[in-house]
Amino acid sequence: MTMADKFTAEKRSEIMSKVRGENTKPEIKVRKLLHSMGYRFRLHRCDLPGKPDIVMPKYRAVVFVNGCFWHGCPTCRRARPKTNEDYWNRKLDRNIQRDQENYRKLKEAGWRVIIVWECETKDKNIASLRERLKNELTL
Repeated sequence: MTMADKFTAEKRSEIMSKVRGENTKPEIKVRKLLHSMGYRFRLHRCDLPGKPDIVMPKYRAVVFVNGCFWHGCPTCRRARPKTNEDYWNRKLDRNIQRDQENYRKLKEAGWRVIIVWECETKDKNIASLRERLKNELTL
């Protein structure tokens, strides 16, 4: 256990093992929202850069539902670690760099890239998210 960490190494490992990359609560909320709006889609296409969470071939659009902490939300205070900062900042900066590269590749291949942040999926933000998705998916 480090000075800044309040958990043992074993407990921290157990906590981190529960972090999921697919079918997260925010992702499921976005899928339900899109479905209620009449959109149909595919999930986690491995053949596209970054394996987008939601793929809408009819609209030539992909949606990434990004966790604020893991992908560095520009507006959310949860976006940066408060302990072991050197380690986490290197790791999170690499995530952001990889995301940007995947977005660039998708755009070059003719896909519209839509980023939905975890904080946008909170109940108080759903109406504005619905409007933004509608606007971004309009042909």
